[in-house]
Amino acid sequence: MSQKTNPLAGQPAPLDLLVNVPRLVSAYYAGRPDPSVPAQRVAFGTSGHRGSSFDNAFNEWHVLAMSQAIADYRRQKGIDGPLFLGIDTHALSTPAFNSAVEVLAANGVELMLSKDDEYTPTPAVSHAILVYNRGRTAGLADGIVITPSHNPPESGGFKYNPPNGGPAGTDITSAVEAAANAFLAADLKGVKRLPLAQALHAPTTHRHDYLNTYVEDLAQVLDMDAIRGVQIDLGVDPLGGAGVRYWPAIAERYKLGRLNVLSQEVDPTFRFMSLDWDGRIRMDPSSPDAMHKLIGLRERFGIAFACDTDHDRHGIVTRSAGLLPPNNYLAVMADYLFTHRPQWAAHAAVGKTVVSSQMIDRVAARLGRRLYEVPVGFKWFVDGLVDSSLGFGGEESAGATFLRRDGSVWTTDKDGIVPALLSAEIAARTGRDPGERFAELAQALGQPVANRVDAAATVEQKKKLSSLSPQQVLSTELAGEKIQNVLSHAPGNGAAIGGVKVVTENGWFAARPSGTENIYKIYGESFLGAEHLGRILEEAQQLVDKALAAG
Repeated sequence: MSQKTNPLAGQPAPLDLLVNVPRLVSAYYAGRPDPSVPAQRVAFGTSGHRGSSFDNAFNEWHVLAMSQAIADYRRQKGIDGPLFLGIDTHALSTPAFNSAVEVLAANGVELMLSKDDEYTPTPAVSHAILVYNRGRTAGLADGIVITPSHNPPESGGFKYNPPNGGPAGTDITSAVEAAANAFLAADLKGVKRLPLAQALHAPTTHRHDYLNTYVEDLAQVLDMDAIRGVQIDLGVDPLGGAGVRYWPAIAERYKLGRLNVLSQEVDPTFRFMSLDWDGRIRMDPSSPDAMHKLIGLRERFGIAFACDTDHDRHGIVTRSAGLLPPNNYLAVMADYLFTHRPQWAAHAAVGKTVVSSQMIDRVAARLGRRLYEVPVGFKWFVDGLVDSSLGFGGEESAGATFLRRDGSVWTTDKDGIVPALLSAEIAARTGRDPGERFAELAQALGQPVANRVDAAATVEQKKKLSSLSPQQVLSTELAGEKIQNVLSHAPGNGAAIGGVKVVTENGWFAARPSGTENIYKIYGESFLGAEHLGRILEEAQQLVDKALAAG
């Protein structure tokens, strides 16, 4: 990214930047959102509703309203199986969990809470839903994950996963959002609720062993024998997230003597993190600044990895290349998996988002596999993973999942744990770490350089950008190359990308507004070097400026 880097980036968090957890939790219970203020309404972005209780954007009223809206939605759709409920380690997650349990139990929902109140990664919830629903046509399960993902410590988040196990589509989230906001406007009239102690002991409230169920099944998706025999030391930093107890359990269950769990600390201030590029604490395993400490250990471990707070994103550090850019590792995973999973169907495609690297396109072409390119958002991969027409789905922000070794579905939400462990399988089976594997791909298919420009945008400007059309791209060339394609809809599924993507033989850019922040993003990539990438981004910026200036 080309934003100005804070001078404290990569440094330990100073005490005055740590969140005041008692004040944050107090604001969760004391705050009352004003539904006439857009920033205080329930709003599902690409992955659920997120906000901070300090801003009246995520507090008790939001969670009570969303929980009732989901209970009503389940009733309307005849979803009457168990609801798997998981939380991460953010300070607001436990209060939100309590609020959700009070409402869901009052509505008679069969709740599956984690055994021993263990934190629960997003992939463990998706996995639990899919395992329960396998072979069923009625009494289907769904789930809720209370997490703002890698967002800063003062954030809270709440997302719904329907019976397909993946992130809910806009048809569902728009209905839940509207119903929740109606409850807010009505001062929560119609929201059912039990006292927490009663809800936790209701006959419909059960305990589920997410950790051991997920860990026991890992051998179905990864070659754990190969990982056990890897000839390098491995390190993992859970970054204080929901998988913090999963890693020791994985090491013990599969006798991974070379896997070193570097920390099991859970602290809602996340004071052990180094600051991200903007001087904020953010548990982003794809950020070189947030991953500063783990990168510093690259000489100690052949491969080290980390996951974000709900463990649905991965970051891979290799001795050969340091922290791999997410796009590079997506290409390595696709190349490896489709050559080392003989039971996968011949028609299984490679899935990527429109702003992921063109290197993945080149890998898919070399493999002779169909490329399935979709808009930003993991929900677009769900159907293909369920029916195994997609072998792999990856997005540029370090999110991915793939099929079991037998070619059946594993998870339909992002899984950070499995791609992290796959890095060790790759090293064990090929004798080269993912950094070395990418260098080989670049030698054969070209060396990409990429960047992303973010800039502030008003709601009105974001609307203009999201409705950009191919007709507004009047040029026939981009950075000296003939334009091959101008897309406003993803080639894989024909869904609108909320902006445009302009493609040439050796480069591309995409311009789109953010789904969660008041910014727009311009993504660019070139296979002809940094100077060519600069020209691509410059011409892209000119197009965006014209679009924003238009009446």
